[in-house]
Amino acid sequence: MVQGIDTHYRACNLCEAICGLEIRTHGPEILSIRGDKDDPISQGYICPKATALTDIHNDPDRLRRPVRKIDGEWREIAWDEAFEYAAKAIVALQEKHGPDSVAFFAGNPSVHNWGNMTHGLLLRKAVGTRSHFSATSLDQLPHHLAGLKMYGHQFFVPIPDIDRTQLFVIFGGNPLASNGSMMTMADARGKLKALRTRDGELVVFDPRRTETAAVADEHYFVKPGSDAYVLTAIIHELFAEELVRCEYLGGVLKHVDAVEQAVAALTPELAEQKSGVPAGMIRQLARRLSETERAVVYGRMGVSVQRFGALCQWAIQVINILIGAFDRQGGTLLTTPAFDSVQKGSRGAGSFDRFRSRVRGLPEHGGELPAVTLAEEILTEGEGQLRGMITIAGNPLRSSAGSDQLKRAFETLEFQMAIDFYINETTSHADLILPPTSPLEHDHYDIAFFKLAVRNSTRYNAPVFEPEEGALHDWQIFNELSTKISALKGRAFKPLPAPEKLLEAGIYDGEYGPERNPDVALTLDAIKAAPHGIDLGPLQEGAVDRLCTDDDKIDLLPTLYADDLARLREDDFQASDLLLIGRRHVRSNNSWFHNYHRLVKGKPRWQLMMHPRDLETRNIQDGAQVRIESRAGSVTTTVIATEDIMPGVVSLPHGWGHDEPKARLSIASKQGGVNCNALTDDQLYDIASGNAALNGVPVTVSAI
Repeated sequence: MVQGIDTHYRACNLCEAICGLEIRTHGPEILSIRGDKDDPISQGYICPKATALTDIHNDPDRLRRPVRKIDGEWREIAWDEAFEYAAKAIVALQEKHGPDSVAFFAGNPSVHNWGNMTHGLLLRKAVGTRSHFSATSLDQLPHHLAGLKMYGHQFFVPIPDIDRTQLFVIFGGNPLASNGSMMTMADARGKLKALRTRDGELVVFDPRRTETAAVADEHYFVKPGSDAYVLTAIIHELFAEELVRCEYLGGVLKHVDAVEQAVAALTPELAEQKSGVPAGMIRQLARRLSETERAVVYGRMGVSVQRFGALCQWAIQVINILIGAFDRQGGTLLTTPAFDSVQKGSRGAGSFDRFRSRVRGLPEHGGELPAVTLAEEILTEGEGQLRGMITIAGNPLRSSAGSDQLKRAFETLEFQMAIDFYINETTSHADLILPPTSPLEHDHYDIAFFKLAVRNSTRYNAPVFEPEEGALHDWQIFNELSTKISALKGRAFKPLPAPEKLLEAGIYDGEYGPERNPDVALTLDAIKAAPHGIDLGPLQEGAVDRLCTDDDKIDLLPTLYADDLARLREDDFQASDLLLIGRRHVRSNNSWFHNYHRLVKGKPRWQLMMHPRDLETRNIQDGAQVRIESRAGSVTTTVIATEDIMPGVVSLPHGWGHDEPKARLSIASKQGGVNCNALTDDQLYDIASGNAALNGVPVTVSAI
């Protein structure tokens, strides 16, 4: 080893794959970031995002100290002053307008940072509002809702056993770009290659020939928003042809006959009419799923963020149960993480429809209201109108539906505060920004993603660098601000200890701890002594024994889904012209990734994709500038012709269009592209769940 060079092992926390890293440093300098070949999950694989940790750590745009907007200019202030100012502003606003007049919005990075997950609830309790919003209802809410309604717990999310399946069917997912998503699966390409090696098959349904669809054995174009017809037609066929194979579940299932009756009219012929997928192919797939010993169906963003997102995720669970894949090797299995597992009576079981939004009456989930209601809750006058906003690692003015309307709403707020280390399109409207330490300056444990991993493992991540003098971790910010607010309200407040202390207790009392599992007797000290992490083995059967429903049964047809099946049968939605979908790229996860050279270099990836036939009928040339219009707004961008997109469908990626002049994103602002959420519509959503319908948005495209 070269003198003065240190080697650190930890996981990348920029996406769900949580790939193991080997980071070599010399003093404050990062020399290299490579994959850790001894990591139990990633085994040496990393994607380009991991190398961008260097850019994040060194980014001159990243805030290091609190900043307050005074006379329209940002000025650095001391932490004590920042906490005092924030607490007084929040409490004063609530005293004037009521406790629910201040809202929270938590962005996707919150779940990738364990200080947010362990301590974020403290601030919510101190503020005492029920106006909570997050990226959950722009993303995976239908997964959690199915877990809650069918199995009794919002985190009861069975994972495809990709290492042992023989038939892997994907609806609206692109793991070669996402590395799994609600299925932590580093090196998706390697996993799919292994599937082929053991003579398994991959089938993909998607309106675009994605990176994953391109390597599939079969790919079928499906009209955006129509997947529920295909999925329910598969259920219909399983019953019609007596292909149901769930006898092993015995008396655990409720309402099997009711499901058969509910899908009786949802035939493969209807599915073909609505989706474009041939009826004969649907029948054939239903039989293959039933007759293949180890088969599994998985669906992700394309089927979650659409008008029938909840129904799609329900149908996927039902199919896996009916074909005998649930709680079976090669099918779907529940993970057994070392910390905070799903057990009867465990914390965070979840809630749905305990209360509704003020203006449109949409249901809460897990204490949060749908993000599609946020703008109207700010703009609509009356009791309960939102007057203040606290954003946590979120950029809804680029990442939420109807972002132009949301921008107009944010401009009317009386007070806005952000816990974030960037001045972006959203935080540029704030009065105060409190920046936490960078990812490499704090320790980390993947609370969320070990719950979703395709293999059980555990790893504690020590910090690579000491924080800069005067910097605070996010959990320290939550503790200090909660203390100040509670004091002003005359309430007692007890700060939580560091996340490490909470982890230590959770590991000790967890699935592998000395109390429950004396043979393993896992402790935090043991995890720390294993810098590459500890392999806890493949996923295991036993989900039936961990059901969290009151009667220990699986409800195959909760009322919510029975009602939504009626909506599906009666639906007459017609697009006036084209349907817009998003798309994922391996170098892009959140909008702030566009401020890193390593992730934006290379060919531009922000253009509108459109089928040549659709271009020809509109007299538009490949590479031309076009105007895209929807009910919510319009944008102008470059179009590229490709037969990888279904006729009648156009695709625009998320997170681009960094044209806010008040933002400080020096690299992102120089990139091309437009904000696709200027086109998505906060009035277009999944009625059953309240989740945003970001795919299947009706648009028109015309030449300029």
